[in-house]
Amino acid sequence: MATDWLGSIVSINCGDSLGVYQGRVSAVDQVSQTISLTRPFHNGVKCLVPEVTFRAGDITELKILEIPGPGENQHFGDLHQTELGPSGVGYQVGVNQNGMGKLVKKPTSSSSAPQNIPKRTDLKSQDVAVSPQQQQCSKSYVDRHVESLNQSKSFRRRHNSWSSSSRHPNQATPKKSGLKNGQMKSKDDECFGDDIEEIPDTDFDFEGNLALFDKAAVFEEIDTYERRSGTRSRGIPSERPTRYRHDENILESEPIVYRRITVPHNVSKEFCTDSGLVVPSVSYELHKKLLSVAEKHGLTLERRLEMTGVCASQMALTLLGGPNRLNPKNVHQRPTVALLCGPHVKGAQGISCGRHLANHDVQVILFLPNFVKMLESITNELSLFSKTQGQQVSSLKDLPTSPVDLVINCLDCPENAFLRDQPWYKAAVAWANQNRAPVLSIDPPVHEVEQGIDAKWSLALGLPLPLGEHAGRVYLCDIGIPQQVFQEVGINYHSPFGCKFVIPLHSA
Repeated sequence: MATDWLGSIVSINCGDSLGVYQGRVSAVDQVSQTISLTRPFHNGVKCLVPEVTFRAGDITELKILEIPGPGENQHFGDLHQTELGPSGVGYQVGVNQNGMGKLVKKPTSSSSAPQNIPKRTDLKSQDVAVSPQQQQCSKSYVDRHVESLNQSKSFRRRHNSWSSSSRHPNQATPKKSGLKNGQMKSKDDECFGDDIEEIPDTDFDFEGNLALFDKAAVFEEIDTYERRSGTRSRGIPSERPTRYRHDENILESEPIVYRRITVPHNVSKEFCTDSGLVVPSVSYELHKKLLSVAEKHGLTLERRLEMTGVCASQMALTLLGGPNRLNPKNVHQRPTVALLCGPHVKGAQGISCGRHLANHDVQVILFLPNFVKMLESITNELSLFSKTQGQQVSSLKDLPTSPVDLVINCLDCPENAFLRDQPWYKAAVAWANQNRAPVLSIDPPVHEVEQGIDAKWSLALGLPLPLGEHAGRVYLCDIGIPQQVFQEVGINYHSPFGCKFVIPLHSA
């Protein structure tokens, strides 16, 4: 009868001195009153020996965790993984007060459950006596244990027989899905059958292995190779031909000269472009002389006004939002620009800019005070502006009271400083300061002359004047002055514009 329990997974409590053991029953000797467990676990930790033998006197409590099915006890050597949680149910065998064995079915706790007892093949049995006590135990004690186990096994067989007989005759017997137990075990063995004793008990020494790698020497070797060849390498450098990037020039070029423009007088202020080229400022007298020589060579005032109007309108369109604002889908959101012009050449430049803006579907409101006699350039520009949809006003009351999108200032001119005392000029400056719109100044005067309107952007023509902080961010536009004209006035000039007509300048 004892052989019927071979292969069962049990938990044996040997008291506080020896602890709790779990494993599969491999042998039960009624003569010597011993029971052997294969692949044992001691207090949840795998034992180093493959088999442990217990004497009956050492056993305080024995729990049956799993009973093998019919035909499985002869294959008790093939262990499989068993996971028992808090909801697992086992059989507890104890000793009552009368000295009789008692079988109690109770849930087993997770503390005494075996931890994933894996399969192992080719085990060599080794009997190890773990009891320190050499005492004789009565034969009846183990017999009572065996008898209790037999009773529980008979009870399970009767329960299965009763379940089979109580099934309806027409009810089909459910078929087991999957393969047979033997085939399932063989597949489990192929996947999970590795011996866990091969796993090392000690942790991997990361610091010790990292100390064997001389990083400083390897990195120094890599840096030396990169400095020699100019390329990046991985691992041990090897001799390779030099490779170049797609944007790297393979021909040796001359060093870049950033100061390509020089002027004949002392420079009070310098600017630089986005590419680093230095653009010096010129005095108002030298700038006026440059425009006069250019006009003598054919760059007339009309041409200069047209170039200034085109460049200023392009910059204004960009400030208004460019293609995101000016497209056919936004016809209901036309930008509004207020243009403040004086009766001089600076004002004529502003009128030319307003004409180009009106041609690009911008709502332009031009303010120009009434004068008895106007310059010919202003008369010609007003004639062209009147052919657009732009609006011309001479009174500040006709200017919008709500903020506009952009204010273009062309009121100031160094040659007409007396206009600052006129009532219309002061009223225009007050309106511009009260309006919350940003201001763009076209060809503003030098910083010595106090300007009534603070600009956010300023557009200089040809070469910049020494503008102060009131001018805001300075931009430079190309009005088409040839290089020899610059040389004629003593300026060594090389164009800083590149592929653009308007470029930003930064204070050097």
